[in-house]
Amino acid sequence: IRLDLTPEQTAAVAREAGIAFCFAPVYHPALRFAGPARKEIGVPTVFNFLGPLTNPARPSAQAIGVFDARMLPVIAGVFAERGVSALVFRGDDGLDELTITGTSTVWVVADGTATETTVDPAVLGIPRADAGALRGGDVEFNAQAVRDLLGGKKGPVRDAVLLNAAAALVALDGAGDDLDAAMIDGYQRATQAVDSGVAAATLDRWVEVSGSYRS
Repeated sequence: IRLDLTPEQTAAVAREAGIAFCFAPVYHPALRFAGPARKEIGVPTVFNFLGPLTNPARPSAQAIGVFDARMLPVIAGVFAERGVSALVFRGDDGLDELTITGTSTVWVVADGTATETTVDPAVLGIPRADAGALRGGDVEFNAQAVRDLLGGKKGPVRDAVLLNAAAALVALDGAGDDLDAAMIDGYQRATQAVDSGVAAATLDRWVEVSGSYRS
């Protein structure tokens, strides 16, 4: 997938493929100077929070993982002030995503308010797994893991991806009065997208369309 596209090209990819990636240095050129320092520091910094908050697409719904538990209500509050529908979460094991090792703390943002709750993957029928089963590797390893997942391979990686995809769908459609029910529905829809081949076809289309642009 080619990511270093102009804003106009990225918009075209989104229209044609249904998905796109906003490469931060293209939209926020000053970040290229911070990149080397961030790598040298080797730990998360304020830039990890700024990324989702400065999304150039300005989406009306967002699902955001946060690595620092103290920042969960802060980020949720920002989205609430903006009138955005969002799920802001952190695994209680420390992962900056919904985890399948146990429960996750979630802030549901809707109608200008933010409410704290918990998501337990067991409610969705997802078995607990060790964090080591989710560990990635180099580019080739991760790319193959994605292809395996979209090709139908079962296991913890699939479970974690579908759980977080469900959160994105809930952020878009709203949690209503029952987050668990909304998550179950989102999980079923995400599962259908993978099992039907729609997700794999979307990835292939993304590769094709983004690769059609030249520097």
